[in-house]
Amino acid sequence: MVQRILSLLSWVGVVLVFGALVVRFTKPEWDQYATYGAYAGLALVLLYTFGQWREIVAFFQRRNARYGTIAAASVVVVLGILVAINYLSDRRNKRWDLTENRQYSLSEQSNKLLGSLTAPAKFMVFDQATNLERFRPRLDAYKYGSSQVQVDYVDVDKDPVKTKEYKVDTYGTIVVEYMGRTERVTTDSEQDITNALIKVVNPTAKKVYFLSGHGEKDPGNSDRKIGYSSIADALKRDNFEFATLALAQTGEIPKDATVLVIAGPRTDLIEQEVPVIDNYLTMRTGKLLVLFDPPDNLKEPASMPRLAGLLDQWGIKSTDTVVLDVTGLTSNPTAPVAVPPYPAHAITNNFGFITAFPLVRALQPETSPQKRSGQTFLQTGARSWAEKSLASLTDQKNPVSADPAQGDIPGPVSIGVATAVPASTPEPTLAANTKKPEDEPKKPETRVAAIGDSDFIANAYLGVEGNRDLFMNVVNWLAQQENMIAIRPREPADRRMTLTENKTTAILLLSIFVIPGVVLGAGVYSWWRRR
Repeated sequence: MVQRILSLLSWVGVVLVFGALVVRFTKPEWDQYATYGAYAGLALVLLYTFGQWREIVAFFQRRNARYGTIAAASVVVVLGILVAINYLSDRRNKRWDLTENRQYSLSEQSNKLLGSLTAPAKFMVFDQATNLERFRPRLDAYKYGSSQVQVDYVDVDKDPVKTKEYKVDTYGTIVVEYMGRTERVTTDSEQDITNALIKVVNPTAKKVYFLSGHGEKDPGNSDRKIGYSSIADALKRDNFEFATLALAQTGEIPKDATVLVIAGPRTDLIEQEVPVIDNYLTMRTGKLLVLFDPPDNLKEPASMPRLAGLLDQWGIKSTDTVVLDVTGLTSNPTAPVAVPPYPAHAITNNFGFITAFPLVRALQPETSPQKRSGQTFLQTGARSWAEKSLASLTDQKNPVSADPAQGDIPGPVSIGVATAVPASTPEPTLAANTKKPEDEPKKPETRVAAIGDSDFIANAYLGVEGNRDLFMNVVNWLAQQENMIAIRPREPADRRMTLTENKTTAILLLSIFVIPGVVLGAGVYSWWRRR
């Protein structure tokens, strides 16, 4: 009688389990009741199983049952190993990008930014269902770069409420959300996505002012040789705003200035401008970048004592020289090239690209009377030198060569120097145990950097591998954004092949007639030989 009741309960349990599955797929709103039914059904099946313990023991005492149990256990162990491997690979997965230009890997800048996330970042793709898959390879790389990244794909046609909530009005829009802040991009380019992430992580844009009035380079100029429009675009991608500053008119440096850039002045500073810049540096812990070209007229070089004196105060000694380099295949001096390894400095840490400078002067580190010490972060190769006799460079008949006795500086020649000095006014001390050391704000510093050339970031020379990244690293170091010092995203290499009409016809004939004809002929010949 008991066995009959248990048997009946087991069938009731099976019905409850399968009924719960049907309800879950057909009536999602009854999911809670389906769960209770599944648990009740499993309990009844287990009750029946325990009631048959004598038959189960007797079954396993048979020889065939023991062999079957061993085989079943082996299968279970193998399945367990596969499940464990799959679980570990999902939690601790490792990717290798074997493409030549690493098109499925993120740049160093993107990875650094992802590593600095302290809160969840959400990437939401809004597009038609048929187009969502094209975003997946790129966004999977971001998801792989940080456990804080979550990626959602939204079909705008099926979810108009969410589309309207995030103010999306264009197919193919990616919304980047971080700590309540959002940015939108309409491409899957790494540059654009990382730029959006920079803006939500660092919502306050920093301001770079380019000094004007002395013949400096203009960030709004698109001229190929002297324009700075391309580097201005790079500043915007790193969330910097920029403007020109006529200090002779304003008489002061704006309060929102993060970095002041003096890019290739052709005349010296006005006497009244020097104390304004000095006050900005000393009293406001300002940041200054000077791109100091060699003289325009090599036969009659005009000195710039005020600008040179300003740099001297910050441990940077300018020289009236032109650096020449004979590193190439010939012994003829060429434009200096700097290659890794660079001098140890935060600006060039892990910087692995070459940089080239059309015409550059030597800048040497020194200790100023105010005990401010400069540090070289950029230098040319050993087979270069800084030529002191500028007039000799215009003599085409007599080739120049290094002559230390005449004041020439043998290589490697320092062409980039930086100085960092802690703020003169100490910051108020935080209360004990209020913040962790890594959470404390960075102590403000006055930072000054100088490079002996301004043309290396003109539109014509940004094609050199490292020129753009070097300048952006300098600006970010000056702004005390060390986490932004990195190699930035690059566009994938263009692998398209351009064919003439004759070549296209030849490939067509080769693929449709020649190769199939050769295979067919080989088959016919083989058949004929075997007859």
